[in-house]
Amino acid sequence: MSENENPSGNQGGRAASRTAVLVCQGRAVADGRPAAGRFTDPVAARLLSDAERTPVDEVRAGTPPRGWRARGAYESVRACAEIVVPRTVAIDDALRGHASGQLVILGAGLDTRAWRLPGLAATDVWEVDHPASQRDKRARLAELGDLPVTARSVRFTPVDFAVDDLGAALDAAGHDPSVPTTWLWEGVVPYLTRAQVRGTLAALAARTAPGSALVVNYQAPRAKAAAGRLLARALRFSATANEPWRSLWRPRRMAALLAEHGLPVVSDESLLDVAHDLGTPRKARGSLRSGRVAVAERP
Repeated sequence: MSENENPSGNQGGRAASRTAVLVCQGRAVADGRPAAGRFTDPVAARLLSDAERTPVDEVRAGTPPRGWRARGAYESVRACAEIVVPRTVAIDDALRGHASGQLVILGAGLDTRAWRLPGLAATDVWEVDHPASQRDKRARLAELGDLPVTARSVRFTPVDFAVDDLGAALDAAGHDPSVPTTWLWEGVVPYLTRAQVRGTLAALAARTAPGSALVVNYQAPRAKAAAGRLLARALRFSATANEPWRSLWRPRRMAALLAEHGLPVVSDESLLDVAHDLGTPRKARGSLRSGRVAVAERP
């Protein structure tokens, strides 16, 4: 999800989400720095506006600005960079291990995989997101003009998970449910209600052929993290204050939910463990511990 000041992101009664911009800023900060040889995203910075790149440049230079608002943006981007590196590496590794001709990215936001992963050369990618967020991303891509695609194709599929029929949208976009699909669900689950999570899983499970896989990033409950987000919302400290978390899942509950839909979990790891293995910064230990990436397969 992502929100932007661009007026094109505010059509249809809802602005594009701010979260994907923050995540994109985090990836831009980390590009080529931590986890040498494991993490790079040279596309992220190109998708950002000049104003959005300002805190990125400040964090990369280690020069925090004055003023509490600017410092708040700086700290948000710095902390996000620490989290997105292990999350991105874990997901990219899972995608390499579950290659298929179809990749559906649910809640794609400003995802860059179709433009940076050479392993997708034989893969058609469907980017599914809220119409406002998707308009915003397409406007950013149009401004670049010359950004080459590494995937076989990219198909933008606007879906409001709260009200739209995911299956009908994918049918219209040419997705074939009879062949294996790799599903990626990153950074979306916490922002959906439990009913919306179940509804989305039911829709994708109905289109999941044997040999398919689901890579899902979710948040486990943690009291301190919940309190911090509530405080940030109350003080309007965070740019993502209007995007509250609506559902948190313990690993056992998530595994049971996926198994109900014919997708037994084959791995589930915390971002803290991934960060430890990568040797990347782990100051945000609580956020890293609660963030998780699970992989489920349909036999």
